[in-house]
Amino acid sequence: MAQSTIQLGASAGPAPLQLELLQSISVAMAQARDVETVLQKIVTGLVEEASCTLARIWLVAPGDICARCEMRSECPNQEECLHLKASAARPTNPQSGDRWHVIDGDFQRFPMGARIIGRVGASGEPEHLLDTADDEKWVGRDDWLHRENIRSFVGYPLRFREEILGVLGVFTRELLSPGKVAWLKLFADQAAVAIANARAFEEIERLQRRLELENEYLRQEVKVAHGFGEIVGQSPALRKVLDQMALVGPADTTALIYGESGTGKELVARGIHERSRRKDRAMVTVNCGSVPRELFESEFFGHAKGAFTGAIRDRVGRFQLADGGTLFLDEIGEIPLDLQSKLLRVLQQGTFERIGEEHTRKVDVRVIAATNRDLEKEVEAGRFREDLFYRLSVFPITVPPLRQRLNDVPMLANHFMMEACERIRMPLPKLKRRHVEALQNYDWPGNVRELQNVIERALIGAQSGLLEFELPRQATSSRQVGSSTDRTEKPRKVILEQSEVKRLERDNFLAALEASHWRIYGEKGAAELLGMRPTTLSSKIKALGLRGE
Repeated sequence: MAQSTIQLGASAGPAPLQLELLQSISVAMAQARDVETVLQKIVTGLVEEASCTLARIWLVAPGDICARCEMRSECPNQEECLHLKASAARPTNPQSGDRWHVIDGDFQRFPMGARIIGRVGASGEPEHLLDTADDEKWVGRDDWLHRENIRSFVGYPLRFREEILGVLGVFTRELLSPGKVAWLKLFADQAAVAIANARAFEEIERLQRRLELENEYLRQEVKVAHGFGEIVGQSPALRKVLDQMALVGPADTTALIYGESGTGKELVARGIHERSRRKDRAMVTVNCGSVPRELFESEFFGHAKGAFTGAIRDRVGRFQLADGGTLFLDEIGEIPLDLQSKLLRVLQQGTFERIGEEHTRKVDVRVIAATNRDLEKEVEAGRFREDLFYRLSVFPITVPPLRQRLNDVPMLANHFMMEACERIRMPLPKLKRRHVEALQNYDWPGNVRELQNVIERALIGAQSGLLEFELPRQATSSRQVGSSTDRTEKPRKVILEQSEVKRLERDNFLAALEASHWRIYGEKGAAELLGMRPTTLSSKIKALGLRGE
């Protein structure tokens, strides 16, 4: 190919009119904030303002149509190529129907290093052909060259901070002067900066949108995120769960949490998330049992505007929202069987498509699932995929029901009482031994959630009277199983160890002192709340080593 080499001195520089034109187009580019608009302003400005015949921009991107690309044989690795992203032209006959100037027509991809455009992208060096009469075959469409009377071509790399972003190609019907070649070089440099800036703005807006989505999501979740408060208890069964959380938290693997409804599976998932490297990102929760069957895919993966009736705008799915963080899938057993394969794909490959889009998105999400079902039986019954079950249950954790850790009931009750009293702004009442015995002699089929509701209901009633817990009469402790005669007998009393008695006494004194703002004597003082002499309470405070802040 005949190629002109131009030495640009002072006389070959851009003319004042060309510099003014450069400035006007640059201002238009600078006003745009997204890459697509910037690219279109570049090529449109060259065609409409600078009298170019065809202006095109290719950007470097991963290969995507390798299987059907006409230049596949010229591509060195099918990994990266130049993608045609913008095109503008002044065809001789606009009504001819020729598609040489459209973005999805010929030469929409160039392998790196292939032909003149690919060479510019690979080498980062410009190439000029100031008179196409010297070589008519380089373009690959010599019929188009003659029909449109193309005389000159320049190809410039779009370079920003040593990175090749792409290639600007310009075709003209005039023989280019050295001055205009120099002007086009300045323009290409300005265009590269505009593209880089637009990409930066897009990234900032993407991160801002993501932050807004996370904040909106977290505002919705904050009301329920600590529905049971902190994980409270010291029983061996609960300590085992806490030990497992500490082990799996930093491992960044999937975990499957088993447990009855109301045991606090989401708190366990949140505890795992907070012990992981993802703790600074959101933990996004999906209650699979509350998602309508026809909306599961949109809930997980999102959809594009117009994908189906009612899709009036793009929607970000939970996987994309949780990118970089944790996705908690509660009631995982409720996911329809036909969607489980798509969920498995995301877990294995980290890729998915929105409904109505062909673009494949990649995410980095840690999945924690929870269920109150026996998933192994669900697999045997054909209602849950076996491969998905094994993919989820890398690290299973079973949260014990409250009836298996009744020793934690007094501590949980005190915790919920303090939370509720603060919320409804009432003094903390005394939790007496008969209260503890009643709470510990109940099976708690609703687990911790039921305990929390019972506590709050009792406190609301206690504002106008004594503290009493309303529990179903027919309920018996799981330790009292037998005949119907056994179930009518008086419940067996709970025997506490001395250390537990001392701890309960200390917690009770401390609660009274905090409720009275550490005032011992007088009306509504701690001694009155506890029903004891102030001097006796003072001695107890000293013996227990209680101190105010």
